Formats: sequence, structure tokens, C-alpha cells
Amino acid sequence: MSFTEQPSYAARAVDYLFVGFLFVAALGSLYWASQAVDAVLGFHAIVFAIAFYLALFVVGKQLVTGKGYRRPQSDELVYNDEIVKAGTIASTFWAIVGLLVGLIIALQLAFPVLNFDVAWLSFGRLRPVHTSGVIFAFGGNVLLATSFYVVQRTSKARLAGHYAPWFVFWGFQLFLVVAASGYVLGVTQSKEYAEPEWYADLWLTVVWVVYLLVFLGTLWKRKEPHIYVANWFFLSFIVTVAMLHIVNNLTMPVSLMGGKSYILFAGVQDALTQWWYAHNAVGFFLTAGFLGIMYYFVPKRAERPVYSYRLSIVHFWSLIFIYIWAGPHHLHYTALPDWAQTLGMTFSVMLWMPSWGGMINGLMTLSGAWDKLRTDPVIRMMVVSVAFYGMSTFEGPVMSIKAVNSLSHYTDWTVGHTHSGALGWVGYISFGALYCLVPWLWKRKTLYSLQLVNAHFWISTIGIVLYITSMWVSGMMQGLMWRAYDSLGFLEYSFVETVEAMHPFYIIRALGGALYLVGTIIMAYNLWQTAQGNVRQKEAATLLGNTAPAAA
Repeated sequence: MSFTEQPSYAARAVDYLFVGFLFVAALGSLYWASQAVDAVLGFHAIVFAIAFYLALFVVGKQLVTGKGYRRPQSDELVYNDEIVKAGTIASTFWAIVGLLVGLIIALQLAFPVLNFDVAWLSFGRLRPVHTSGVIFAFGGNVLLATSFYVVQRTSKARLAGHYAPWFVFWGFQLFLVVAASGYVLGVTQSKEYAEPEWYADLWLTVVWVVYLLVFLGTLWKRKEPHIYVANWFFLSFIVTVAMLHIVNNLTMPVSLMGGKSYILFAGVQDALTQWWYAHNAVGFFLTAGFLGIMYYFVPKRAERPVYSYRLSIVHFWSLIFIYIWAGPHHLHYTALPDWAQTLGMTFSVMLWMPSWGGMINGLMTLSGAWDKLRTDPVIRMMVVSVAFYGMSTFEGPVMSIKAVNSLSHYTDWTVGHTHSGALGWVGYISFGALYCLVPWLWKRKTLYSLQLVNAHFWISTIGIVLYITSMWVSGMMQGLMWRAYDSLGFLEYSFVETVEAMHPFYIIRALGGALYLVGTIIMAYNLWQTAQGNVRQKEAATLLGNTAPAAA
């Protein structure tokens, strides 16, 4: 592979501007730390300073030694796979961290003594670490890795920017560290899925804008005239999440040297803005982005074209137009005007159709290749993920209906619904993508062990079934106990009695979470051995007969 040592003057200018930004940011962070009025902000300012100085050292060294200018010649197509490798490793790491914290807090619900009377280990502080860890850290890194991989292959163009993709990756990891440490230290906005304080939100905005520019820049210089449908889903996820993040986190800091801030909105306006954000974070972060994964990796692994490309376009535009209006269904029987509640319910029910259109498209892509479900556990995991997507997108509209919502809301039924989508749909399609990416990126003929993939699939599937069924039963029982009256019109059960009745189901849930975590650890071991180039000797002959399809 040959490289040019002399970039354009524009490229040199951009590189040195980036160095200048890092230098100013590092000095500013140190000054910020020295002037901080609370300890947590001071600690986070030092974290920012360390990160900027490390980046300055690495980039400066590359520029001084000339390695920073080693860019592929213009007549060569050399994909930037190092950034995808980094995203794959980070995804696996954060999956284990997020799921481990989730298991801890599940056990705390069943056995409160496991809080140990330590503020840092309390359920209230660890719960956002779990949600952010699995959604934004694990899910976000999977989306970074897959979007950067897919947009290069389907555009036949190298990822735009030299340092910009790395800025997105490491900037996102910095945000995750600041957010998670802030939760443990008690710094939070107390907004579901939007807990980080104002300075972390500002930093994420900068990172996300660069992410959008890198993605758009790659599409701009594409060699393929057609933009593949997966890129439309990725692009909608990036753009919409940016809009949601900015509007929902409009805050006024008490002091620029303090961590506390107040939301711009108040009362029911704040509630509506929050659930417009939260529901569409599910819709565009956890649905649209991962549908982009489905539309590339399922056909690629099955070695079959998408069942209906026309249906995929209808799926995309109908999902995009309808999803954004469904948030008010989280606010049934609240101070939100009744017409707004009904609007949210109506659009939620309408979502059933495009969602199932996407599910049918994903499943029917295996037409003529159904035999692969017997021989390839990776494609089996992906197909089951699509089935979970269909189940979750049926259950969600049903739960948005007011009569059903009056029973389900504020109960564990909602928890079961959320985790059927998170563990079954998001988790399995992510695991399938990781199982595909590692052999492709590290140039291995096959995975270390398909038997371990099979073990991962069955162990985690049993875990999901235990988790969601226990929460469905617990939630319905909970709702029915809350609305039970005796012959005199008094409540038949006290709140404490409902909590006591849920205890065995909380133990079952923790067991399900433990099994899911065990499956993820098996996957991490399998991927590590694959990257090392190892193959289980007793499986070698079988594995070579089921070699994964080569990367596009």
C-alpha cells in the first residue's frame, strides 16, 4: 500500500487548526478546574484537561514525525477500518459494564441490603449508569462502528476526514466517562435518558455535529450514485437525535463555574418536551439506527438481496413521519391536554404498520436461505432480533391505548416491554453485527467458535424469556392490585403489599439478567479469540465449511 507524504495545504491547515483547538481546550479546562465552585465540576474539568492533553500529545507527535500526513493516494480505495475496530472493541467493553451494573441494581430491588448504605452504590445513582451504559455506551458505539463501516462500503469511499472520525470516537468516550462518573457522584438533571448536566450536553453536541459532518462528507464523495437504504436510516438517526438532544437540554446554568442548571421549560411543557425526546430517542436511536444495521448485515450474512427495496423505502419514510408524533402516549391521564394524549395514541397505533413492514422485509430477506438458520447461529440471532422488533412494535401501540395504559403505566409491564425491545431487538442485532465485523475487520476466515455463538444465543434467550415474562406477570399483577377495591370502596391492598408480592418476580428478573450477561461474556471471549486468529481445533473442519461471507 503506497501513501502520499504531502497533503494539500487545506489539509495541513485543518490539522493545525485541530491542534490549536486541543491546546486551547486543554488550557481552558485547567482554568475551569481552578475556578470550579463545586468538587464534581472541578473533577470533570480535570478529566477534560487530561483527555485534551493526551490528544494533543498524540496528534502533535504524528504531525512532527510526519505520520499524521500519511494519507492514501487519491487513486486508491483504502477504507478506514481502524476506527471501526475501535468501535467494535468499545461496544463489547461497554456491553459488559452496562449489563453488570444492570444486574447489580436488579439484585438491589430484590435485596435492598445490597445498597450497602453507600451513596455511590445506591439504586438511584447506579440506575442511570445502567441505562446510559447499555443505550448510549454499548448501543452508541455499535452505531458508530456499523455506520462508519456501512457508509464506506456502500459508498465506495473512504471515511471523510483524517482526525475527525477519531475525534468523534474518543470525544464520545469522554462524554460517556463524564456522564457515568457524574451519575455516581450525584450530578444529574433528573430527566429520563437525559441525565448529564449542561457541560456534558454541550460537549456531546460538538461531538455529534462532527459525527454528522463525517457521515455527510463520506456520502458527498461517494462513488456509488445511489444512497443505500441503510445510510438513510443512519442519517435520520444522527440528525434527529441531534435535534432532540439540543431542544430537550436547553438549560440555564446557575454558574458557568458550577455544575447545576435549570431546564428552560416548566410543568407540563417540560414533561411533553421530555417525552417527545425520550420516545423519539427510542424511535431514532434504538430503532432507526439499528434498522440501518439490519438492512446491511442481514442481507450480507444471508448472502441474499433485501426482499423488497421498495418496501424498505416505504418503511423508512412512513416510520420517520409517524414516529415523531407518538411521544404524548407516555403522558396519559396527566395534565397534558386530552387532545394531545389522543394524538400520541393515534400515531402510536399507526406505527404498527410501518414497523411490521420493516419486520416482514427483514424476515423475508431469508427467502431461499432458511436452511442457514440451522447451520449459522449468527443469522439465527439476527432473525430472532427482527422477530423481537416485530413483537415490541406490536406491544408498544397496544400499551399506548388509553384503556390498556391505565393498567400498564407505572408498572413493571412497561419494564418488560422496554427490555423485550432492548435485549431482544437492539441486543441481538448488535451481537449479530459484532459477530460479522470481527472476522471481516481482522481478516479471519471464520469465528473462533460457532458453538460458543450457539451457547450465547440459547443462554441469553432463556435470560430474555425469564426477564420479560416475570415483568409482564409482575406488572399486570401490580396494576390489578393497585386498582382493587373492597366492598366498602377502600383500596384492598396497601402499596407495601404490592411490593412484597413482586419480590419473587424480581429474583427471576435478576436471574434472567445474569444469564444475558453470561452470554455477553461468552461473546466477548469468542470475539477476542477470533481477533487473535484462533479456531477451536475440534470445530475447525465444521467452521471452515460455514465460513462467514466476505466483507463487501
